[in-house]
Amino acid sequence: MSVTSRVTHRLYKDIAQSLLADIQSGVHPMGARLPAERDLALQYKVSRPVVREAIISLEVRGFVEVRVGSGVYVLSATEDRQVQAGEVSAIELTEARLLVESEVAALAAAHISDTELGELERLVREIEAENATPGGKEEADLAFHLAIARATRNSALVETVERLWDLRSTSREAALLHEKARHANIKPVVDEHTAILDALRERDPRAARAAMRGHLQQVLESLLFATEQRAVDEARASIQAKRDRLSQVTA
Repeated sequence: MSVTSRVTHRLYKDIAQSLLADIQSGVHPMGARLPAERDLALQYKVSRPVVREAIISLEVRGFVEVRVGSGVYVLSATEDRQVQAGEVSAIELTEARLLVESEVAALAAAHISDTELGELERLVREIEAENATPGGKEEADLAFHLAIARATRNSALVETVERLWDLRSTSREAALLHEKARHANIKPVVDEHTAILDALRERDPRAARAAMRGHLQQVLESLLFATEQRAVDEARASIQAKRDRLSQVTA
């Protein structure tokens, strides 16, 4: 995992908690706009992706609202304990997947059958087809990773991988950032999945581990890029809104 990914994972919850404390103490009252992202990054001495991950955490819990082209506004100072239950961020989730699924791939390399390899080859083609379909889902990507887990012949590992993938949709923090990644046109990379398949085909546990680790490291980097793309989209919307107001005045 890159240094940037580790920093984001380590700090964003601390920043979210600090912002929440300021909201609950009245430093940022209901209806107020939070300081700009760059100002918060300077205040807390962290990178802007860390601030964005913290804002997402507060957004899904109902504390703030992100208004494109305007800023982040305080909605509530009341903690919703029910929302917090089972919440993980996309960064945390992908880090867990990196640790677990890399070893799953290594074990699968020692047990996978030719039939299962054929199924994985078919799923790689389906991933490519889904990528080419506007609004396409990521069902083949999920099936690919679950097929590798089943190839371990270990039901506990299968359940673990299934649970990690379930959290992508059941944890609102994780689901929100993955949604933003799709909005930024970030899709499963066929070449990365092909590299995993090739290592499994060679029955090489070390290569399979490395290929899966490399793939999920890139997923982490893509999620960080999605937070950057979100900021770009907001900046573009803000500029367009200003142009529209100016055109109304000068028309």
